[in-house]
Amino acid sequence: MTARAMRLTTHFAGVLMLVLVAGCSTAPADVPTSEAATLAPAEWEPPTAWPSETPLESSQAAEWATSTPFPWPTTTTSASAPILMAPLRTAEPPLVSVLAPPPYPVPWAIKPFDHFYFRRPIPSDFVTWPNSTYRYGNTDSGEEPTHTGVDLVAKRGTPVQAAADGEVVWTGYGLYRGVYDPSDPYGLAIAIRHDFGFEGQALYTVYAHLDRIDVWLGQRVRAGDPIGIVGLTGHTNGPHLHFEVRLGENRYFSTRNPELWIVPPQGWGVLAGRILDTLGRPIPEQLVEIQNLDTQQTWQVLTYAQDTVNADDHYQENFVVSDLPAGVYEVTTHFVGHAYSCRLYLNPGETNFVEFNGRAGFTLDPTPTP
Repeated sequence: MTARAMRLTTHFAGVLMLVLVAGCSTAPADVPTSEAATLAPAEWEPPTAWPSETPLESSQAAEWATSTPFPWPTTTTSASAPILMAPLRTAEPPLVSVLAPPPYPVPWAIKPFDHFYFRRPIPSDFVTWPNSTYRYGNTDSGEEPTHTGVDLVAKRGTPVQAAADGEVVWTGYGLYRGVYDPSDPYGLAIAIRHDFGFEGQALYTVYAHLDRIDVWLGQRVRAGDPIGIVGLTGHTNGPHLHFEVRLGENRYFSTRNPELWIVPPQGWGVLAGRILDTLGRPIPEQLVEIQNLDTQQTWQVLTYAQDTVNADDHYQENFVVSDLPAGVYEVTTHFVGHAYSCRLYLNPGETNFVEFNGRAGFTLDPTPTP
């Protein structure tokens, strides 16, 4: 479970707004009649081997964890078809800051299917964004097993907190198979079964790669209680916290995307989506670019690799990007050699949704009731 240093540098002060208007590009008239082949959902098998990684030297790890954020890449979209949308505002871009606003209270849900039940497992005075190069469902360009959580980059020794009230049901080495194993990829890990569930199923959170565990099996914890410190144990090449949400069972194959469960900062929201081919099949590891049109900052995300991980029962997403300041965004992906783009207003405090359907392009907030 690798991690690269990464911190967002955007501050936003905003109010809750409704989706205003959106426009989606269509493919130009000269799109060929035959489509490039896309992969149907693949059957997964449990990983039989984990990559062997050499931990960074302590001096390298410290430098890696505190390095200056790298510049965000820019994106260009196809000009072959206009994107129809009236300007929403002309205000100056917000000031840049490494600090996020305080989070919404937990639990938090504006929309009926949202479930922001967990606080951040790192104290709010530490800047800890999910590693953008190895999000949930990603394989780090094929170098790793499919990622079943998010990696929160933090300095070694940073305190780790319980994300919600519950009971400690695992401590130590061996979480992957459920038996003691000092070579376990999670390293020193903690699992908590929470006092609440979701739609009749139990909820668990997992905290891995710790250097120290400060709780014991069977202990009751409250949200925000210290439970350990960030470390380098297990398969990792830099200090970070690997954080998982598990639904139904405390199993490796029962995870959900934590970015749909961690409450966002006030004035910020979450974007989830489905990227499908024209026949309605999910496209695995497809690049999606998300650009804030006020600040020109760009986020890049790959769709799920389709094995090991699970989509949300309602959203059925195959990508999620959290911690986005509310504002006007352009979402772009490529299909059979052409760029397709869609603009939307991202509402704060909720899960915003887009869907791409091959030649049909984008639609906004489809999410039918299951």
